[in-house]
Amino acid sequence: MEEARVEIVAPIAEIGVASMEIIGILIIAGFTLYALIVEPISLRRQGYTEAIFGQVRQRLGKGILLGLELLVAADIIHTVAVELTFETVGILAIVVIIRTFLSFTLEVELSGHWPWQKKE
Repeated sequence: MEEARVEIVAPIAEIGVASMEIIGILIIAGFTLYALIVEPISLRRQGYTEAIFGQVRQRLGKGILLGLELLVAADIIHTVAVELTFETVGILAIVVIIRTFLSFTLEVELSGHWPWQKKE
């Protein structure tokens, strides 16, 4: 019974994981291109030349955060649904810790305050 479940779930999970990883990568790449090309041109045309750096940084950071969330979700699904071993769980834990730390530090940098502090 267990092997039948794995034979059915594993291929579906692999397709889902690959899709989520591709979407995560495309989001990061898309936000990067938008933040570095479209956003500065748009802001310059509107006369906000002093705000370009901050806006580009904000847009880029948000794209990275969104892409990282999808990549973490894909890693979790892959580990739980496809390769559930102590080794893969350990690797997943390390990857999730690193990506969570990156997300946390990016969020602090973008918002300018700790998540538990009230917005000013």
